[in-house]
Amino acid sequence: MNWKTDQPFVCLSDDAKVSRDKALWESEDLGGVTVNNNPVPKPIIGLIILTIITAFLVTTPLWGQRPTAGMYQGYVDSMDTPEVKAAKTDKEAMEKIVAMNKGTHFDALLERHPVTMDYLRLIRPQEKELEQKQQSGDKNYQDLKDYEVVGDKIVKANFEGNFREDGTRIRQQPSWDKGFTIDVFYVSYFLTFVFIIIKRLPPTTWQPKHGNQTTDVKINY
Repeated sequence: MNWKTDQPFVCLSDDAKVSRDKALWESEDLGGVTVNNNPVPKPIIGLIILTIITAFLVTTPLWGQRPTAGMYQGYVDSMDTPEVKAAKTDKEAMEKIVAMNKGTHFDALLERHPVTMDYLRLIRPQEKELEQKQQSGDKNYQDLKDYEVVGDKIVKANFEGNFREDGTRIRQQPSWDKGFTIDVFYVSYFLTFVFIIIKRLPPTTWQPKHGNQTTDVKINY
């Protein structure tokens, strides 16, 4: 093996391979196109890191959580309160409903999925039907977060999670899914592979002279 790992950020090849690579580099004229042994510019590295971080932040499943019946249950129940019924406009009623349901673990999701009074009126009958089944003790309706709000319909979520003790299945969207894990793996694999390829080349302190006498030089970036 012609690997050297004592200075992985300088070069991963041993001296013999580096010498062969230097000789090959000098002997190849590439049709008159000269290629220097410069390091990857730091702005390019920074741009790659920024792109990856941004891509993961905007695509993480946390930000793609679908609205559920359990999420709007508090909103629907608040529609029957005297304060909301006394509101003169739908806007005023909605403001009161939002204020009455602050401080729950649904705050972030409700902020990302705002609704209007007209929308609540559309899903209210379905919400109430699910609540009645839940209160009747039907184990298939014990958690309204298992049901998603799609348009003006409330349907059973198509996620299949672990089983509860009573045998029913949890159908709630995870905050981290397999697709995101695959993304993390392949991005890590790509960056590691590129790093190894670059560091198997001669150190960037050496620059080819393209047919002239070679020398080791210090490149400052």
